[in-house]
Amino acid sequence: MNEKIRVLLVDDHTLFRSGIRSLLQRNEDFEVVGEAGDGLEGIKRARSLRPDVVLLDLHMPGVSGLEAVKVIVEEIPEVHVLMLTVSEDAQDLMDALRAGACGYLLKNIETDMLVDAIRRAAKGESVVSQQMTAKLIEGVRAPHKGDAPAERDRFSPRERDIMASLAHGESNKEIARRLDLAESTVKIHVQNIFKKLNMSSRVQVALYAVEHGFGQAKGS
Repeated sequence: MNEKIRVLLVDDHTLFRSGIRSLLQRNEDFEVVGEAGDGLEGIKRARSLRPDVVLLDLHMPGVSGLEAVKVIVEEIPEVHVLMLTVSEDAQDLMDALRAGACGYLLKNIETDMLVDAIRRAAKGESVVSQQMTAKLIEGVRAPHKGDAPAERDRFSPRERDIMASLAHGESNKEIARRLDLAESTVKIHVQNIFKKLNMSSRVQVALYAVEHGFGQAKGS
């Protein structure tokens, strides 16, 4: 039997935390190992509990979620931080992902989609609410177009295909299906891309891919 996904909830609204805790406790896959009401306490709890996934609100009194994600990712890189917020601001989205969050979800997300997102985050996959995906791509499309051709030359045609897929938030399984490759082959290509870019996060690679023109047309 698979081990449960250990989740830490960090949100300044007690009632909201209680609702998420109740939701996750109804699912055998999850164990809520702790809660925190602000970013500073969230950092302390992440250090002591070492959860698989931190569900982290963005705007909180005192230490914000953005500040907290930077510290958690820096100190405990094996912990996957998933932002869960009401903010639909594109800059908030970009700042959170650049800070190291593996995903960005809106609090109006459907229950089954939240559960799936936490499972994906625990595997290290990037997860962005569907409403925010267009903002993600638009938010980073303009910069760095001038160096796109030189950047493209760093990667093989297959790596470019996979980077385009990462820019659109596809999982390894989805990439493998679309490109007619073994999932293990996709995983090797992704690791090679990580090495070339000196990155360790799919979200970081996705941002890079869109910034440098890889994400504008899948398979091109």
